Amino acid sequence: MAKNDVKVLGAWPSPYVMRPRIALNIKSVNYEFLEETFGSKSELLLQSNPVHKKIPVLIHGDKPICESMIIVEYIDEVWTSGPSILPSDPYDRAIQRFWAAYVDEKWFAAMRGLRSAQGEERKAFLDQVTEGLALLEEAFGKCSKGKAFFGGDRIGLLDIAFGSFLGWLKVTEKVNGVKLLDEAKTPGLVKWAERFCADAAVKNVMPETEKLLEFSKVLAAKMKGAPPPKN
Repeated sequence: MAKNDVKVLGAWPSPYVMRPRIALNIKSVNYEFLEETFGSKSELLLQSNPVHKKIPVLIHGDKPICESMIIVEYIDEVWTSGPSILPSDPYDRAIQRFWAAYVDEKWFAAMRGLRSAQGEERKAFLDQVTEGLALLEEAFGKCSKGKAFFGGDRIGLLDIAFGSFLGWLKVTEKVNGVKLLDEAKTPGLVKWAERFCADAAVKNVMPETEKLLEFSKVLAAKMKGAPPPKN
């Protein structure tokens, strides 16, 4: 398939955009990455995702597919010659989908809230993030069955869902002066995170922490209506 037959609409800082890019890399699919400009939406994006008007969008031929985890599952189903992303066992698939939904709906929501919270609210969000990591540490032990990833020997659905947030987790640690992934409390996740970020499918799409930190400052300033910070 020609490179231009597969396109990803997205932006480099987005953890959700990382997901289809990692999945395509796992499957060794060549694709064109079309970078959206921060603060605006291209005509192609609006045409491709008229309901949510959000990135990422996978365009396969002339067919747009939206929502990051739906895209990952689509990629797994379409390009069957590469390594499988979802487990073959229905129960294992259900468990990975459950935890992927938890990461999006509960855990990352708490981490995002931590960025701007103060006082007691900040403590509540921090507790939620920490408790979530303890739950994910336990889930890693069960899902991995003693192997390198949530998906076993290779990166799977839950690895992609959770791993895409590791860059922002590091930024959150720096901004708040806390250690969230702690060798003493979550040793399995610490080693998993190192393996995930070093994997060939991930390392070229995982944003550098400092670059992501600078972007977060610009984003925070824009949300407050203030001029962006100078380097």
